Amino acid sequence: MNGLSFLVTNPECEEPVFFIEKILDHSTTPEELLMDIETIMFKNDILNESFSEVSVIYSTPIYSLIPGALFDETKASEYLKFNSKILANDYMAHDVIENQDIVVVYVPFMNINNFFFDKYGSFSYYHSTTIMLKAILDKEKYALPKMYLHFQKNSFDCIVLKNGELQLCNSYTYKTPEDFIYYTLFCMEQLNLNPETLPVMLLGEIEKEDENYKIAYTYIRNLEFLDSNFSNKKSLSHDGQHNHFILKNVL
Repeated sequence: MNGLSFLVTNPECEEPVFFIEKILDHSTTPEELLMDIETIMFKNDILNESFSEVSVIYSTPIYSLIPGALFDETKASEYLKFNSKILANDYMAHDVIENQDIVVVYVPFMNINNFFFDKYGSFSYYHSTTIMLKAILDKEKYALPKMYLHFQKNSFDCIVLKNGELQLCNSYTYKTPEDFIYYTLFCMEQLNLNPETLPVMLLGEIEKEDENYKIAYTYIRNLEFLDSNFSNKKSLSHDGQHNHFILKNVL
């Protein structure tokens, strides 16, 4: 709700052909977001060509994770209404993370889906949490607890694994570095994790010069940026391997 990214790749070599992003000053509505999409596509001819595959990723805080054995598609709205504000006419979608028995329930924006269907015909869409969890769980078999912090503008995702299995996945909005570190240390406390010994992996839009990194370094001993083992795609622009993690791992 606060930005857009467009990536075109060559599927034969995973090389980026075109990349552009727009950061919005404030969270917007699905209707305003569609206007921004149309404007960007009008100005960039490459986005109006034919593609072998089109994927749309929604990165929103309105999602919930359900164990596959407990999931009932007819009750999708029930899983969301207790921790998110949803409307009666909201369309519910879900992604299945194969081999992990995890279902991600979320609300896609149907006006945007309809636009892309009219534009490209058939396409796939997912929630960003699905992309992130699949990439991490497929690669991470570390037995001891490990935390992943994925940063976007004014929000971050906190993921904790133990024995290669998911212990926690939640998203938080924040305004200050103090907000961020409060939520992070609270998660550690609730799971009885020690910030002196817990490995914490950083990914997304964070750098060593950032205030979020500096405050994290004050309280957490084992900080690392995610390396290239988690992505097949080359870097976009001049970013590091930990940047644009969702786009680099699109299913």
